[in-house]
Amino acid sequence: MSRPELTGHASLFYNAKEARKYDSSSRMVGIQREITERAIELLNLSSPDRPSFILDVGCGSGLSGQVLEEHGHVWVGCDVSRDMLNMANERIDEKREASQTNDGDSSDDDEEDESMQDTQRKNAESSPGDLLHHDMGTGLPFRPATFDGCISISALQWLCYSNSKDQFPKRRLMRFFSSLYNVLRRGARAVLQFYPESSEHAILISECAAKVGFAGGIVVDYPNSTKAKKHYLVLSFDR
Repeated sequence: MSRPELTGHASLFYNAKEARKYDSSSRMVGIQREITERAIELLNLSSPDRPSFILDVGCGSGLSGQVLEEHGHVWVGCDVSRDMLNMANERIDEKREASQTNDGDSSDDDEEDESMQDTQRKNAESSPGDLLHHDMGTGLPFRPATFDGCISISALQWLCYSNSKDQFPKRRLMRFFSSLYNVLRRGARAVLQFYPESSEHAILISECAAKVGFAGGIVVDYPNSTKAKKHYLVLSFDR
């Protein structure tokens, strides 16, 4: 199977049919959840038990955002595929409707176990994300020092490919990392999981991140496994 990045622009590959297929695959949902949990762990948030404001770059259908919500965080997601964002919007709308229904129901079980009430309250208070249709290769359109952290799941490698004559991978990577450096609060981290086609792509990505001022490097999970290997670019301001 050829890499999706070789078939053209991400917004064309992830059309309505592919977005629905992606979001309904139990295998894909499980993989995305596992990767997101690992990304949150690598973020090493200073107060993991308190809500943080997280940017999700290449948020797709919102699978990673759902995991962020379960951890109690507030998130903003951007993606280049409108069809993927439509799927994410469906998930967000369903959660809001469910929350409104729960708020409207009167409870007769005042004696309900206190720990169960705390869990339900935490889930109700976790905010569904806000979404933005945007190409990360053009830079991130947010104010300086906005976010407590950033994650990106299976998206960064798309910047290593040129899908039109006016797209230059290194230039797009530099725009992305420069803007990411700007929108993160000092002391924050970014954890960007990606699938490099080659070691050259991994080196290019790391070098571009370093050139704008980031410290950090690539963490490889399951390095000896062809199928399970995962690359995480972990970036910080620590030098």
